[in-house]
Amino acid sequence: MEQDVIIGSDGAVGRVTLNRPKALHALTLGMCREIIAALQAWKADSDVAVILIDHSGGRGFCAGGDIRQLYESLQNRGNALDFFHTEYRMNDFLFSYPKPAVCFMDGIVMGGGAGIAVPCRYRVATEATVFAMPETGIGLFPDVGGGRFLSHLPGRIGEWLALTGARLNGANCIALGLATHYLPREVLADAKRQLRGPRERIEIVLDNFSVQPPAASVVQDREAIDRLFASNRVEDILAALDADASPWAVQQLAEIKKKSPRSCKVALRQLAEGRKLAHFSDNMRMEYRIVSRLLHKPDFREGVRAFIIDKDNRPQWSPPRFKDVRDDEIDAIFAALPEDQEWKPVG
Repeated sequence: MEQDVIIGSDGAVGRVTLNRPKALHALTLGMCREIIAALQAWKADSDVAVILIDHSGGRGFCAGGDIRQLYESLQNRGNALDFFHTEYRMNDFLFSYPKPAVCFMDGIVMGGGAGIAVPCRYRVATEATVFAMPETGIGLFPDVGGGRFLSHLPGRIGEWLALTGARLNGANCIALGLATHYLPREVLADAKRQLRGPRERIEIVLDNFSVQPPAASVVQDREAIDRLFASNRVEDILAALDADASPWAVQQLAEIKKKSPRSCKVALRQLAEGRKLAHFSDNMRMEYRIVSRLLHKPDFREGVRAFIIDKDNRPQWSPPRFKDVRDDEIDAIFAALPEDQEWKPVG
């Protein structure tokens, strides 16, 4: 039986290879636990100098958490929150990890895949990279650290990504700082083989294999994004897009209207709050509070049903209108949990 994640070391390199190609390497609770355990062991191992994270093949680095498994857990009254608590611990551990980590963001990098990649010190994009945070489309929100890294993107790009689920290619990831290096796919194997030893060596290898990415389309869209997504109220953004006759604005408006109204309001609040938080772990504590509430709202199950189970692509959101999502409900979603239920980082 194949391992879902392959853990190993090669000299000074500790290696994590996601290995569920048929599921686009979607993360499970067991995979997150194994990665945390490996990182803990390598942290104490003086022979390991660098962590390399990649995937075994297929179209994606990681499409996110295994949403179908989470859905089935909820349907069977399982504790799906265990997955999020552990996944967030993995995200936070990577962010604060004392040894440099290199993540190869080749192919699809969505949701939980971004949660692994973005905390790494070095993030390699390719011509095949497709980066997105599409969670508002299934009744959740851009978690796994999105409150931190989306809120720190230039201007209002984070809000645009969170509300629309827009996809970024590798060139756009470089332009926004989501990736640190741009390598052609054909050289990845050679680059990985040469990654040995200290930080200076890592940078030399990645710089030597890097090429100039194509022009980034997000740069051209920046003015429209900052202008039309300027508000922290979804209703204002919808009105601004509706008043703009450009094809781009029409497309963004149509995308947002497909999303869960509650999730969109949560995402905007999440990013606004995330800008105020000094530490990544504080953000993860906030996101765990959010997910502990949203998992039990009707929109998550309905989103998974519509897009993954029945695939009719016609979710019936509850409530269906943005104006029907009350401010006091959003406040309650962000409220502190009882102390014994709060999220805690790796000890």
